[in-house]
Amino acid sequence: MARSTDSWDESDVRIRPSKKGSRPRTKDRPSHDDAVTGRIITVDRGRYTAVVGEDSGEERVIIAARARELRRSPVVAGDFVSLVGDVSGDPNTLARLVKIQDRKTLLRRSADDTDPVERAVVANADQLVVVVAAANPEPRTGFIDRALVAAYDAGIEPLLLVTKADVKDPADLLSNYEHLDFPVIISRTADSEASGIDARSDDGLSARLDIDAVSQLRAHLDGKVTVMLGHSGVGKSTMVNALTGAERATGGVNAVTGRGRHTSSSALALKLTDAPAGSWIIDTPGIRSFGLAHVDPDRILRSFPDLEPGTDACERGCKHTAAAVNCGLDAWVADGQAGPTGPARLASLRRLLGTDPRLEGQETKELGSIS
Repeated sequence: MARSTDSWDESDVRIRPSKKGSRPRTKDRPSHDDAVTGRIITVDRGRYTAVVGEDSGEERVIIAARARELRRSPVVAGDFVSLVGDVSGDPNTLARLVKIQDRKTLLRRSADDTDPVERAVVANADQLVVVVAAANPEPRTGFIDRALVAAYDAGIEPLLLVTKADVKDPADLLSNYEHLDFPVIISRTADSEASGIDARSDDGLSARLDIDAVSQLRAHLDGKVTVMLGHSGVGKSTMVNALTGAERATGGVNAVTGRGRHTSSSALALKLTDAPAGSWIIDTPGIRSFGLAHVDPDRILRSFPDLEPGTDACERGCKHTAAAVNCGLDAWVADGQAGPTGPARLASLRRLLGTDPRLEGQETKELGSIS
């Protein structure tokens, strides 16, 4: 005989079990008090390689996977992270990356000047070595200017390394930066009888790097995290190999396009040999564009200290672009206040400002990074 629904009570109610299990959901997250700190040295297809116990008897390399809650947070070479799980570093083990620790600096770029999405390049760097070749491939002042803007914006000290100076005199290139206060190192490929350092060259053959240039650069690296940035084929990885004893892949220059062939596919942090603790150099893949969509126009201007004083004569709201009326920069350069390379420097600044989508009424021009 069926019971009347009037006699039902709460004990008769059936609760359908959750398809995802019976554990109640919570917003609370584990504190991970037992996590260890590691320095990310490279990222490859969802696996993060970190050094733990750095410069101690327990130093080891750990491979980790990123926790689900961090899936939208970029992790890059140079990051300090918290790791849990199997942190032994034994073969075939996998730890879990649960936190990205606060960054001291972050070098960023965008794909181009109209792309609002910024891309993290490296974290916690102290200085940036901008590497260009005097020839083969030809140097691009637009790229140098963009790298300098990105460095100053991130609070990273820049340094310029010019390679292959035996192929072409870089004096004309360097004249653009004689008013700026940052170190410049010139490197030549030593001949077989000259004193030098054996290294793998950009054509894959044995070469001898200029020992003076290697020594000059080495003097700037002790106790610091340094990023090497440049187009493919300029000798970036060759210098890294000489400084670290690594065998980072190198590649030549395409005879048709004049551009370098990409060899390094990911950023890699390497310890310097015979250096104080904390001395790292990060080799980055060769790049062909360096967008600055993430940098405010005022900060771009501050990266041109040889031109910035000229803006004191500008009218309020001046955009300092080529279309600007009564821009004080024109008179500043015409009077020679920015030196003989002032016109070229102003043209470079205006290329960067003219490609910024936040400057209303200005047309987008060709990227300075490839001009």
